[in-house]
Amino acid sequence: MFEDITLDELLALRNRKEIVLIDVRSPSEFADSTIPGSLNIPVFDDAERAEVGTIYKQVGVQAAKERGLEIFSAKLPQFIKTFGQIKEPKAVFCWRGGMRSKTAATVLALMGIRAYRLTGGFRTYRKWVVETLEHMEFKPRAVALLGHTGTGKTAILRGLKGEGFPVLDLEGMAGHRGSIFGQVGLEANNQKTFDSLLVTDLLSMQDSPYVLLEGESNRIGKVVLPKFVIEKKEAAKQIWIQLPMEERVRNIVKEYRPREHKEELIFAYRKINSRIHTPIANEIMTCLTEEKFDHAVQLLLEHYYDPRYEHAMKLYEQERVVIEANTVEEAAHKVKDYLVTGDADRQQACR
Repeated sequence: MFEDITLDELLALRNRKEIVLIDVRSPSEFADSTIPGSLNIPVFDDAERAEVGTIYKQVGVQAAKERGLEIFSAKLPQFIKTFGQIKEPKAVFCWRGGMRSKTAATVLALMGIRAYRLTGGFRTYRKWVVETLEHMEFKPRAVALLGHTGTGKTAILRGLKGEGFPVLDLEGMAGHRGSIFGQVGLEANNQKTFDSLLVTDLLSMQDSPYVLLEGESNRIGKVVLPKFVIEKKEAAKQIWIQLPMEERVRNIVKEYRPREHKEELIFAYRKINSRIHTPIANEIMTCLTEEKFDHAVQLLLEHYYDPRYEHAMKLYEQERVVIEANTVEEAAHKVKDYLVTGDADRQQACR
């Protein structure tokens, strides 16, 4: 028979990379939110789950079980084969640790494939995430990267993260860049997915002396930052990135790939064009339509984003380390140099 495993036991094994997590819920449930790092090997697809659920409500429990067994029996060979290809220890879970995960774990056990079952299922995990974020005392101090739109803050953070620096990539977790154009070319995450990714990273960084993050919005796309993260951000040591306008424009065009996402960009722009002086707003729309993207971006920066950003930053004025550079790569090198030396006197050297 299979063995039940508690959430604490599962998380400990996951942190040591000693287990593979398998979400046996339907694809839409998995897409909505799951335990980070999990694979989706569903017992029922979305249509099958809906069918069994309807029978449960309209006919009864036994009829739903019989239909569920009939559906699952037809896919058993492929289900077992897929699991058999995963050599590492496995743990399965569904929503409540109920019939789907029990059925999956039992069948696997009968075929000689050992798999744990998460007690309480994903619902227990979600409850743990919410409670952990509500009561977390996050110890590291924060270092915030600031700068006008297009200064490559996210690229710098992700580069540093790749080198092992403690980085909270909030935009990456949100699946959104944080502006009206922030979802162009991306799939925004909901709050549940964001929270799961965030708590995983926060716990992994509790022993770090500091964490790096972007020092801007408290809301990113569909998600809202927890209060303690906002407070950390507002009290953070600030590193201000300055790049020439032409470099910022180049970075934005490269990031957003406007020829691939022209209609999305125009749709998003219509939401803000009334906030821009009419002749400039019309010129921006003409540039977007005629694919003069560089000029459209520069006008947006000069007449919309820069003034708004400068107004917002007045609320958080405090001592800053200013990094002046000609490219994102140069700025990233200077930020890294500052962090490694830990010497506030290098502020002038970074200019």
